[in-house]
Amino acid sequence: MLPLVVKLGGSLYDSVPALAPLLHLSVRHLLIVPGGGPFADAVRMAGIDDETGHWEAIAAMDQYGHYIASYGLPVTEHLAIPMQTTILLPSASMRKHDPLPHSWDVTSDTIAAWIAAELHLDLVLLKSIEGIVTKGILQDQVTSALDTDAVDPLFIPYVLEKRVNTFIFNGSRRDYLGRFLKGDPVPGTRISTTF
Repeated sequence: MLPLVVKLGGSLYDSVPALAPLLHLSVRHLLIVPGGGPFADAVRMAGIDDETGHWEAIAAMDQYGHYIASYGLPVTEHLAIPMQTTILLPSASMRKHDPLPHSWDVTSDTIAAWIAAELHLDLVLLKSIEGIVTKGILQDQVTSALDTDAVDPLFIPYVLEKRVNTFIFNGSRRDYLGRFLKGDPVPGTRISTTF
């Protein structure tokens, strides 16, 4: 079974102590991409220009990654398929490749999608929402771009173009994560055609 890229959203900062043991025990190897969490919020509030903000927000992802690692998970700066569940600190790879626009339209969601595309792996976004909701209905599957604030504006077009099979679900539900890692179904939104 191929490893999986898992983006651990910054909104789950307070859930990390409960989620980290599940991630650590996953039979399937995970490459965990941290969101920005409160570290990126501080960058947003600083009111700096897009160019500086882009790199500062990516540095914030590294900081959140170190926080997650404090619960017993190893870290790496090397963009590679993991041999064990590992947290990727993305700033070194992002500076080396610089693949995305320098804008607040690009968040850790699209950065995680780029990482998954580079490694030819599927992607899971763990967020504090159930998935993508339109007109009050949780979408089981999304196969074309749509307007949503669940992810950044570049994310859906990017994963569809790069054919990154993606699943979004509520990571604040520890039971959902446990079920998902065992291969059991959980509510959420798939993006692309298969997973």
